[in-house]
Amino acid sequence: MEIGVYGIIAVAVIVAVAAFSKKLGIAAPIILVLVGVGLSYLPGVPDIEVPHEIILDGLLPPILYAAAISVPVIDFRRNLAPIASLSVALVIITAFAVGFLLFTLLPELSLPAAVALGAIISPPDAVAATSIGRRLGLPPRLLTVLEGEGLVNDATALVLLRTAVAAAAGALATPFAGVLDFSYAVVVAVAVGLVVGFVTVWVRSKLDDPVLDTALSLAVPFVAFMPAEAFHASGVLAVVVAGLYTGHAAPRAFSPQSRISDKINWRTIQFLLENGVFLLIGLEIRTLIEHVDPTVLGVADSIGLGLIATLALIVVRYAWIGPLVYALGRREERNEKRTYRALLALYYFRSHPVDTPRQAKFRDRLERDYGRRRADLERQRQEQIDWRGGVILGWSGMRGVVTLAAAQSLPESTPYRPQLILIAFTVAVASIVVQGGTLPWLIRLLKVEGVNATEDRKELAGLLETLSNAGLDAIDDIESERELSDDPIDPDVIERVRQSSFMRTEAAWERSQSPRAVGEKPHQLFRDLRLAVVAAERERLIEFTSQGTYSSRAIAEAQALLDLEETRLSRRPGEH
Repeated sequence: MEIGVYGIIAVAVIVAVAAFSKKLGIAAPIILVLVGVGLSYLPGVPDIEVPHEIILDGLLPPILYAAAISVPVIDFRRNLAPIASLSVALVIITAFAVGFLLFTLLPELSLPAAVALGAIISPPDAVAATSIGRRLGLPPRLLTVLEGEGLVNDATALVLLRTAVAAAAGALATPFAGVLDFSYAVVVAVAVGLVVGFVTVWVRSKLDDPVLDTALSLAVPFVAFMPAEAFHASGVLAVVVAGLYTGHAAPRAFSPQSRISDKINWRTIQFLLENGVFLLIGLEIRTLIEHVDPTVLGVADSIGLGLIATLALIVVRYAWIGPLVYALGRREERNEKRTYRALLALYYFRSHPVDTPRQAKFRDRLERDYGRRRADLERQRQEQIDWRGGVILGWSGMRGVVTLAAAQSLPESTPYRPQLILIAFTVAVASIVVQGGTLPWLIRLLKVEGVNATEDRKELAGLLETLSNAGLDAIDDIESERELSDDPIDPDVIERVRQSSFMRTEAAWERSQSPRAVGEKPHQLFRDLRLAVVAAERERLIEFTSQGTYSSRAIAEAQALLDLEETRLSRRPGEH
């Protein structure tokens, strides 16, 4: 009964804070941490200490899965280099750098145990940063890098933590054994995630009922997590891989109703769990302070070490991001040269006759490769990460859910265990409040601007016009087939279908200047023909998605419009 009451109160607090934070212009995670700290000291509030298994095994998989299915794979691929650099290399370097610092400051702490704490506080949580960034209009590429880093760095940190704990217990004979253990955990996790993603997408594609499909989707993160953990691999990474695969395959495999249902349900789950974790961070502070033995290392000293560690994290992150931003600029120059070489090869094949099917297949592959490279290059030119973007990336290193759970997973025999947990929580709270609280000011100070809304609407209108042309071609084919079968379609119906397609495109162009909505109520035959149009448009959209011709923002917006329209057209009278 008490758990239910606390759950209701927690949901009420989360919703109230989220609504209130929008009016204040402050990210909800920051307020939730402060509210949690305040609530923990109210009379009658019990000690809050959530077992780490509940968070790591119960909350983290759905949180990461919900984030992974919403990340456009094409954006993830385009930014794989900075994402891998920040989420793998930087996490490892940060863990060892902070570990050596704590090893120096706490002589009784072994080096592996110090590195374990470094791994605990090394992965940033992108929730606060991305929520602030979206509200203030950060460039999409910065948001993609932050989201991608937040997806993968948790897996890196947890695998490194497990390896460090094993080393502290003497279970690893040599550093090379630690490298092998780390590599095994990553490779097996990726394999498990791909298999689970493929199998669950195939099964869900056979379900006609969106309710059944959504119910099965709720189990997917745990289906990926548990086998990977059973194989002593990274369950977290397996969940991320399964989520990325599912999100990429969804437009072709799932019905529009299932995608819409999935999107709403997972956004709700993600909202409650992510914000609930930040509330927990604040609520647990009082209990953590009470567990600290002042005769070993006092509360003030522990908090002081946490602040020192926070400063070290910021320094290491900026020291890594500076060269990374420079390397990204050089990488774009190399990509420009590769794109030019691909164009030269394509020109050669275009100017020479194709004699064999093999040559034709190779030329088609060159066409696709060049189209993808050109689209990637144009997107990189439009969304370059300059020094100002690097400053924002460096200051967006707030800690969150993994730091909360992983800190409490330290073995009971670890020296300074209560103090180490308090240090980790100090890092989380300080980074969320200080960095998260000043990030909006920093974005405004540096005048970091995102995508022009008018240009975005124009791109969407151009995409919808191209899709409309594909649908109209399909109507011409259907009309020709019906005429050949001596069952012609009423010209008025054909014209109505064409006009409805034109209206949507024209409305999109108008919205690029002055947004307006368009509504339609089709006749039975009109509905069937319009569904054929939408199906043809969807096929063309999937082609553009794989080629990367349009930005993921325009692709996602067009996909949402097609989903909504097809859902409306497919609904029969009496359906709800």
